[in-house]
Amino acid sequence: MKVLLLKDPKEDDSGQDPYIRELGLYGLEATLIPVLSFEFLSLPSFSEKLSHPEGYGGLIFTSPRAVEAAELCLEKDNKTEVWRKSLKEKWNAKSVYVVGSATASLVNKIGLDTEGQHCGNAEKLAEYICSRESSALPLLFPCGTLKGETLPNMLKDKGIPMESITVYQKIPHPGIGVNLNGYYAKQGVPASITFFSPSGLTYSLKHIQELSGDSIDQIKFAAIGPSTARALAAQGLPVSCTAESPTPQALAAGIRMALQPHGC
Repeated sequence: MKVLLLKDPKEDDSGQDPYIRELGLYGLEATLIPVLSFEFLSLPSFSEKLSHPEGYGGLIFTSPRAVEAAELCLEKDNKTEVWRKSLKEKWNAKSVYVVGSATASLVNKIGLDTEGQHCGNAEKLAEYICSRESSALPLLFPCGTLKGETLPNMLKDKGIPMESITVYQKIPHPGIGVNLNGYYAKQGVPASITFFSPSGLTYSLKHIQELSGDSIDQIKFAAIGPSTARALAAQGLPVSCTAESPTPQALAAGIRMALQPHGC
């Protein structure tokens, strides 16, 4: 059975994308098509803030792109050495909160210890931070232009200071139309399509509706998390599966259930 995942391919240590591998274990043939590209913003300002850990109570990373922005700051400003020798330790003396294991592993790669990675979404992470945080200094939150307001609002309600800085924006991937056309021409209509973000849905839905035609009713739509599921529902699409956590294992199990004759 063929399933389509609208995300960037990312190889792990085994040289294969973990989503393709996990779905393959259930006999599902997955194809990945990227629908998003990213532009980084305000890097000089973010770099300056990363250079002054004494002004903050800690860091919050809710996406891999925000971590990439931090890496770019270190590379561009030749901060790698000072990061390794002193800045990293100073940040590690504070809390570094993350959503999900993918973001956590990237943060670990730049030498920071993380907490909260068991939280699968921003709302759960906000609850975790509220249960832990007592610093009078603000938490530094690098984010995208389309960040949800759940986490900032929950922290604000609890009186936890936070300073957000927009470090990237999502833009449509230039190859969406061509890649989707090629997929449908070769593979036909997939049994399931998974969306990984509300913006990914926005940029790809028109193409999918046109290519699927009347067969769109047969497709089981899956979402990587609750905000993407809400975006699907807002477009009037039935959500057959929302992954219990944003991991290849949880998504594969959910899609397998949704594709069984009785659904889930």
